[in-house]
Amino acid sequence: MTPLLLAGLAMLIAVQAAPVRAQPEALSFGVIGHAFRKSADEALLRQSIVETDADNLGFVVVNGVKSADEPCTDALYEQRLALLSRAKNGVVLSLAGSDWADCKRDNGRPAAMERLTRVRDVYFQDEMSFGDTRLILTRQSTTTKFRSYAENARWEMGKIVFATINLPAPNNHYLTDAGRNGEFEDRLIANRYWLERVFTFAAREKRAGIVLFCDGNPALHSGRTSTRGPDGARDGFVEMRRQIVKHAATFPGKVLLVHGGSGSSGGKQGKPAAIAWKGNLGDLEVADGWTKVNVRPASPALFEVAERTKAAAR
Repeated sequence: MTPLLLAGLAMLIAVQAAPVRAQPEALSFGVIGHAFRKSADEALLRQSIVETDADNLGFVVVNGVKSADEPCTDALYEQRLALLSRAKNGVVLSLAGSDWADCKRDNGRPAAMERLTRVRDVYFQDEMSFGDTRLILTRQSTTTKFRSYAENARWEMGKIVFATINLPAPNNHYLTDAGRNGEFEDRLIANRYWLERVFTFAAREKRAGIVLFCDGNPALHSGRTSTRGPDGARDGFVEMRRQIVKHAATFPGKVLLVHGGSGSSGGKQGKPAAIAWKGNLGDLEVADGWTKVNVRPASPALFEVAERTKAAAR
């Protein structure tokens, strides 16, 4: 073999061996905002599932399965499970505070931990999504130390890492009564570990973006670092806000947080969805009904809220 051919072969091998950042593929996903204002609002969830079934989506994330006014019964949980399971797209559930944190016993005493345990048993028994198109999920519960936190799940599509994280509205279920914050404190430890794992995985695999789904609004762009909110009360999201902002600052790709409304479990009805960007960190508050988000490699922002047609929006 001539020296010229040898040099060419060496160059080809070097090019093939060079690390290449994975480029995202174009895709779209749907987010169904918290539809439950009262019992009758199940119709909005049903309609949103019908509309997302008719669209070309990679998957759909549903924010919450019940309203705060509905009973926290096993029968209702099973009813909503059947509804999610009949979807044609792959469906991932992101828990809302009204699914468990607002629950009360018959005597009026809190039943949050009991109902959270039950919700986990009903909805997160395996590593698959709901719907006809089954997505394979990586759950935090595969880690022995955090085997209870099956609601925190991660999956990939189009070179983007997607993950749910249990941050309920309002105020991340922080309770002011002395001695009653064990749930918050334990979940805070689990969530901080989970975020660390998600960002580490995405950076190691050279993914172009991360999308996080949660219920409550951590107010990422508020700039607040104090444990006290504007009203002087303890801010239940401050630790998560600090961590997301910190990780996003060192992540080379885009980071998008998709969440419900600021003051309750869900977006504001009729409010148009728009991504607010600050550097590489985007914040999207979803409204009732459903929102379509496009992943577009040609766009500098990478993530764009889609303009739905009138037919699809009805």
